Amino acid sequence: MPNENTDPVFQLIKTLTRTEKRHFRLFANRQGSTDGLKFLQLFDALDSQERYDEERVLAQVPAIKKVQVANLKANLYRQLLASLRMYHAGHNLDIQLHEQLDYARVLYNRGLYQQSLRMLEKVKAQAQQAEMKHIVLLALDFEKIIEGQYITRSLRGRARELSDEATDTVQHVAQEHELSNLALRMYGRYLKIGHTRNQQDYDKITAYFREGLPVLDPRQAGFFEQLYYYQAHVWYYTITQNFCLCFRYAQKWVDLFENNPLMREQQAMLYIKGLHNLLITAHNMLYYSKFEQVLAQLEAYAADPDRRSSPNIEMLLFLYIYTNRLNGYFMRGHFTEGLAIIPELLEKLDYFRIQLDSHRRLVFYYKIASLYFGSGQPDKAIEYLNKVIYFKEVSLREDIQCFARILNLIAHYEAGRDEALDYQIRSVYRFLGKMNDQQQMQEAIFQFLRNLGDVAPFELKDAFIKLKNQLIRIAENPYERRPFLYLDIISWLESKIENVPVQEVIRRKFRQLK
Repeated sequence: MPNENTDPVFQLIKTLTRTEKRHFRLFANRQGSTDGLKFLQLFDALDSQERYDEERVLAQVPAIKKVQVANLKANLYRQLLASLRMYHAGHNLDIQLHEQLDYARVLYNRGLYQQSLRMLEKVKAQAQQAEMKHIVLLALDFEKIIEGQYITRSLRGRARELSDEATDTVQHVAQEHELSNLALRMYGRYLKIGHTRNQQDYDKITAYFREGLPVLDPRQAGFFEQLYYYQAHVWYYTITQNFCLCFRYAQKWVDLFENNPLMREQQAMLYIKGLHNLLITAHNMLYYSKFEQVLAQLEAYAADPDRRSSPNIEMLLFLYIYTNRLNGYFMRGHFTEGLAIIPELLEKLDYFRIQLDSHRRLVFYYKIASLYFGSGQPDKAIEYLNKVIYFKEVSLREDIQCFARILNLIAHYEAGRDEALDYQIRSVYRFLGKMNDQQQMQEAIFQFLRNLGDVAPFELKDAFIKLKNQLIRIAENPYERRPFLYLDIISWLESKIENVPVQEVIRRKFRQLK
């Protein structure tokens, strides 16, 4: 993977849309000073670059001296953020509410306490409606300062009322944080280990989950308390491979937004993430009719001209739509047809390179490799598997790292690279020894590939049949099913036994899906 330049000013400029750039130039020109002109020249110079090059900037803008660059960049960064804050304030209620809190502080500092309290009441009402309890709490804390320090005579009994209101809000905020912390920790565990590998894994993650899960009364819980509760369950059931219950909680997540149109508009990122998790679970369950329905729902949302847009939302829509389009090709067995989207996918991966993290890149490369493998192009599959295998941070998605190596072994066999097969087997054994992640399916494949050299051509079909029957028995163990989520080895074996392309075998199975 390419090492992206980490200069924060350059990265920020590269995320700007055309209208945001135009707004920034208008915003900056209001400064009307020589310094303003210089940071605008710096902005234009950086905007014209594909990769950050300070020497080129200095050559392009002679008015800027090398010793000035650091200060000008710091000023440019502040101005960019101020411009973006102003530009997007109308579409971000939390920005507007924080601005009104600032106004309340200004009024307070002027000694206009009643006006400040009225402003805070307005903030609280809007924040309550939007389920932004943390902002409600900020307003309440400020109200208590004013009411406790000055005799405002705003309302009789206001002290008790404020106290009760603050106590209730703190309880909701505390529970939100408990649940969001649990959801985040479960997601972190998924990124680290993927699905449970054995009973010990299951017992450990279950105890961890139950210990951190607070009791929730849905009738009393706010929107975000319910959301984080559903999220935590989605990740727990994903890790433990209980896809039926995972599907139930992913559906609850989406329904929560469908029943709250205001929250669907204001929290668009969390809404589309819910759709994505519902899609992933439908894919894992091979529930194609539901998968197709939800993917159409996500694509319709993306195509809606009236929906909320931001660079982050556009990146997430790309990520979720293309991930699930690829999964759709896998489910239908349309590997060759799926190759058509790879050029556009790679182009968008480059376009969103600043926003996309390494985990998401790894998953895309593995899926692209699987697409090439399924379409009968093992050499191209090896090319993309190497992008995963030679990624330095091996602790990230150990499961993807592991199965990339397994698929790489099979791809070498398919490509006829017998001379490299022994080395690959030894290499993978060493890797899995470090990862402590060797399962029965992997052992069976290793043993099969290692003994291939002793199998006569006329015995090959029987050897494939024997391995297939062995893997079917292995898959009956719930903790041994994990490898089959990443690698449909049984369909590949059937294609070898029947001497037909693997995608033809998967298409035949697809016709039996619900």
